[in-house]
Amino acid sequence: MRVVRAEERYRGGDPSAGIESWHALSFGRFYDPDNLRFGAVIACNEERLAPGAGFGEHPHSHTEIVTWVAEGELTHRDSAGHSTVVGAGDVQRLSAAAGVRHVERNDAELPLVFVQMWLAPLEPGGEPGYEIVRGIADSTPYALPQAGAMLHVRRLRAGERAAVPDAAFVYVHVVRGRVRLDGEELGPGDSARVTDAKGLDVTGLDAAAAAGTETTGGPVAEVLLWELSGRS
Repeated sequence: MRVVRAEERYRGGDPSAGIESWHALSFGRFYDPDNLRFGAVIACNEERLAPGAGFGEHPHSHTEIVTWVAEGELTHRDSAGHSTVVGAGDVQRLSAAAGVRHVERNDAELPLVFVQMWLAPLEPGGEPGYEIVRGIADSTPYALPQAGAMLHVRRLRAGERAAVPDAAFVYVHVVRGRVRLDGEELGPGDSARVTDAKGLDVTGLDAAAAAGTETTGGPVAEVLLWELSGRS
């Protein structure tokens, strides 16, 4: 298991334009030949957009783009005619296929925070596709057959355990809160890349749980887990 801490990510974006970006894998001008991809995952970016900020129309091709909003609302428009507002708890997928252009903006009055994950498709080309799933429930998997992948969203209470999928590759990203995975404590923005995952679980933590005290209440952590097929 390789852990990448939040502070180890590459920093990008344009703060003067209200855009702050953190990249867990090589992205744009940030190139590391030993950090190009993990399984089908080729990018995991945390984006923070101030009100009114955004990314103007830009192209994509041969990429599966999955977006998870942590705070605020993301306005999406693309050249295939889709225009949507993505809120916290929604899963958005854009299949770029042979080519598509889109715009991503924060048109709301509050800051926007989202995690965007890019996956390599099993086959290049084809027609662009779009899907949004509103308010996906905890532990409900989201299949991405185009990339041979499955996304598991877990919202964990303190001390609650959730099974990590047994898979050739599992990519874990902590959106909020703290968790323990195979003896490692992970916090917001931390990620873990697990090869040949088997029999693992992830546990929600807070101060009381870390001290060994049982607590009750709502979720203390939100985690995204990608179950990936055996491609490196």
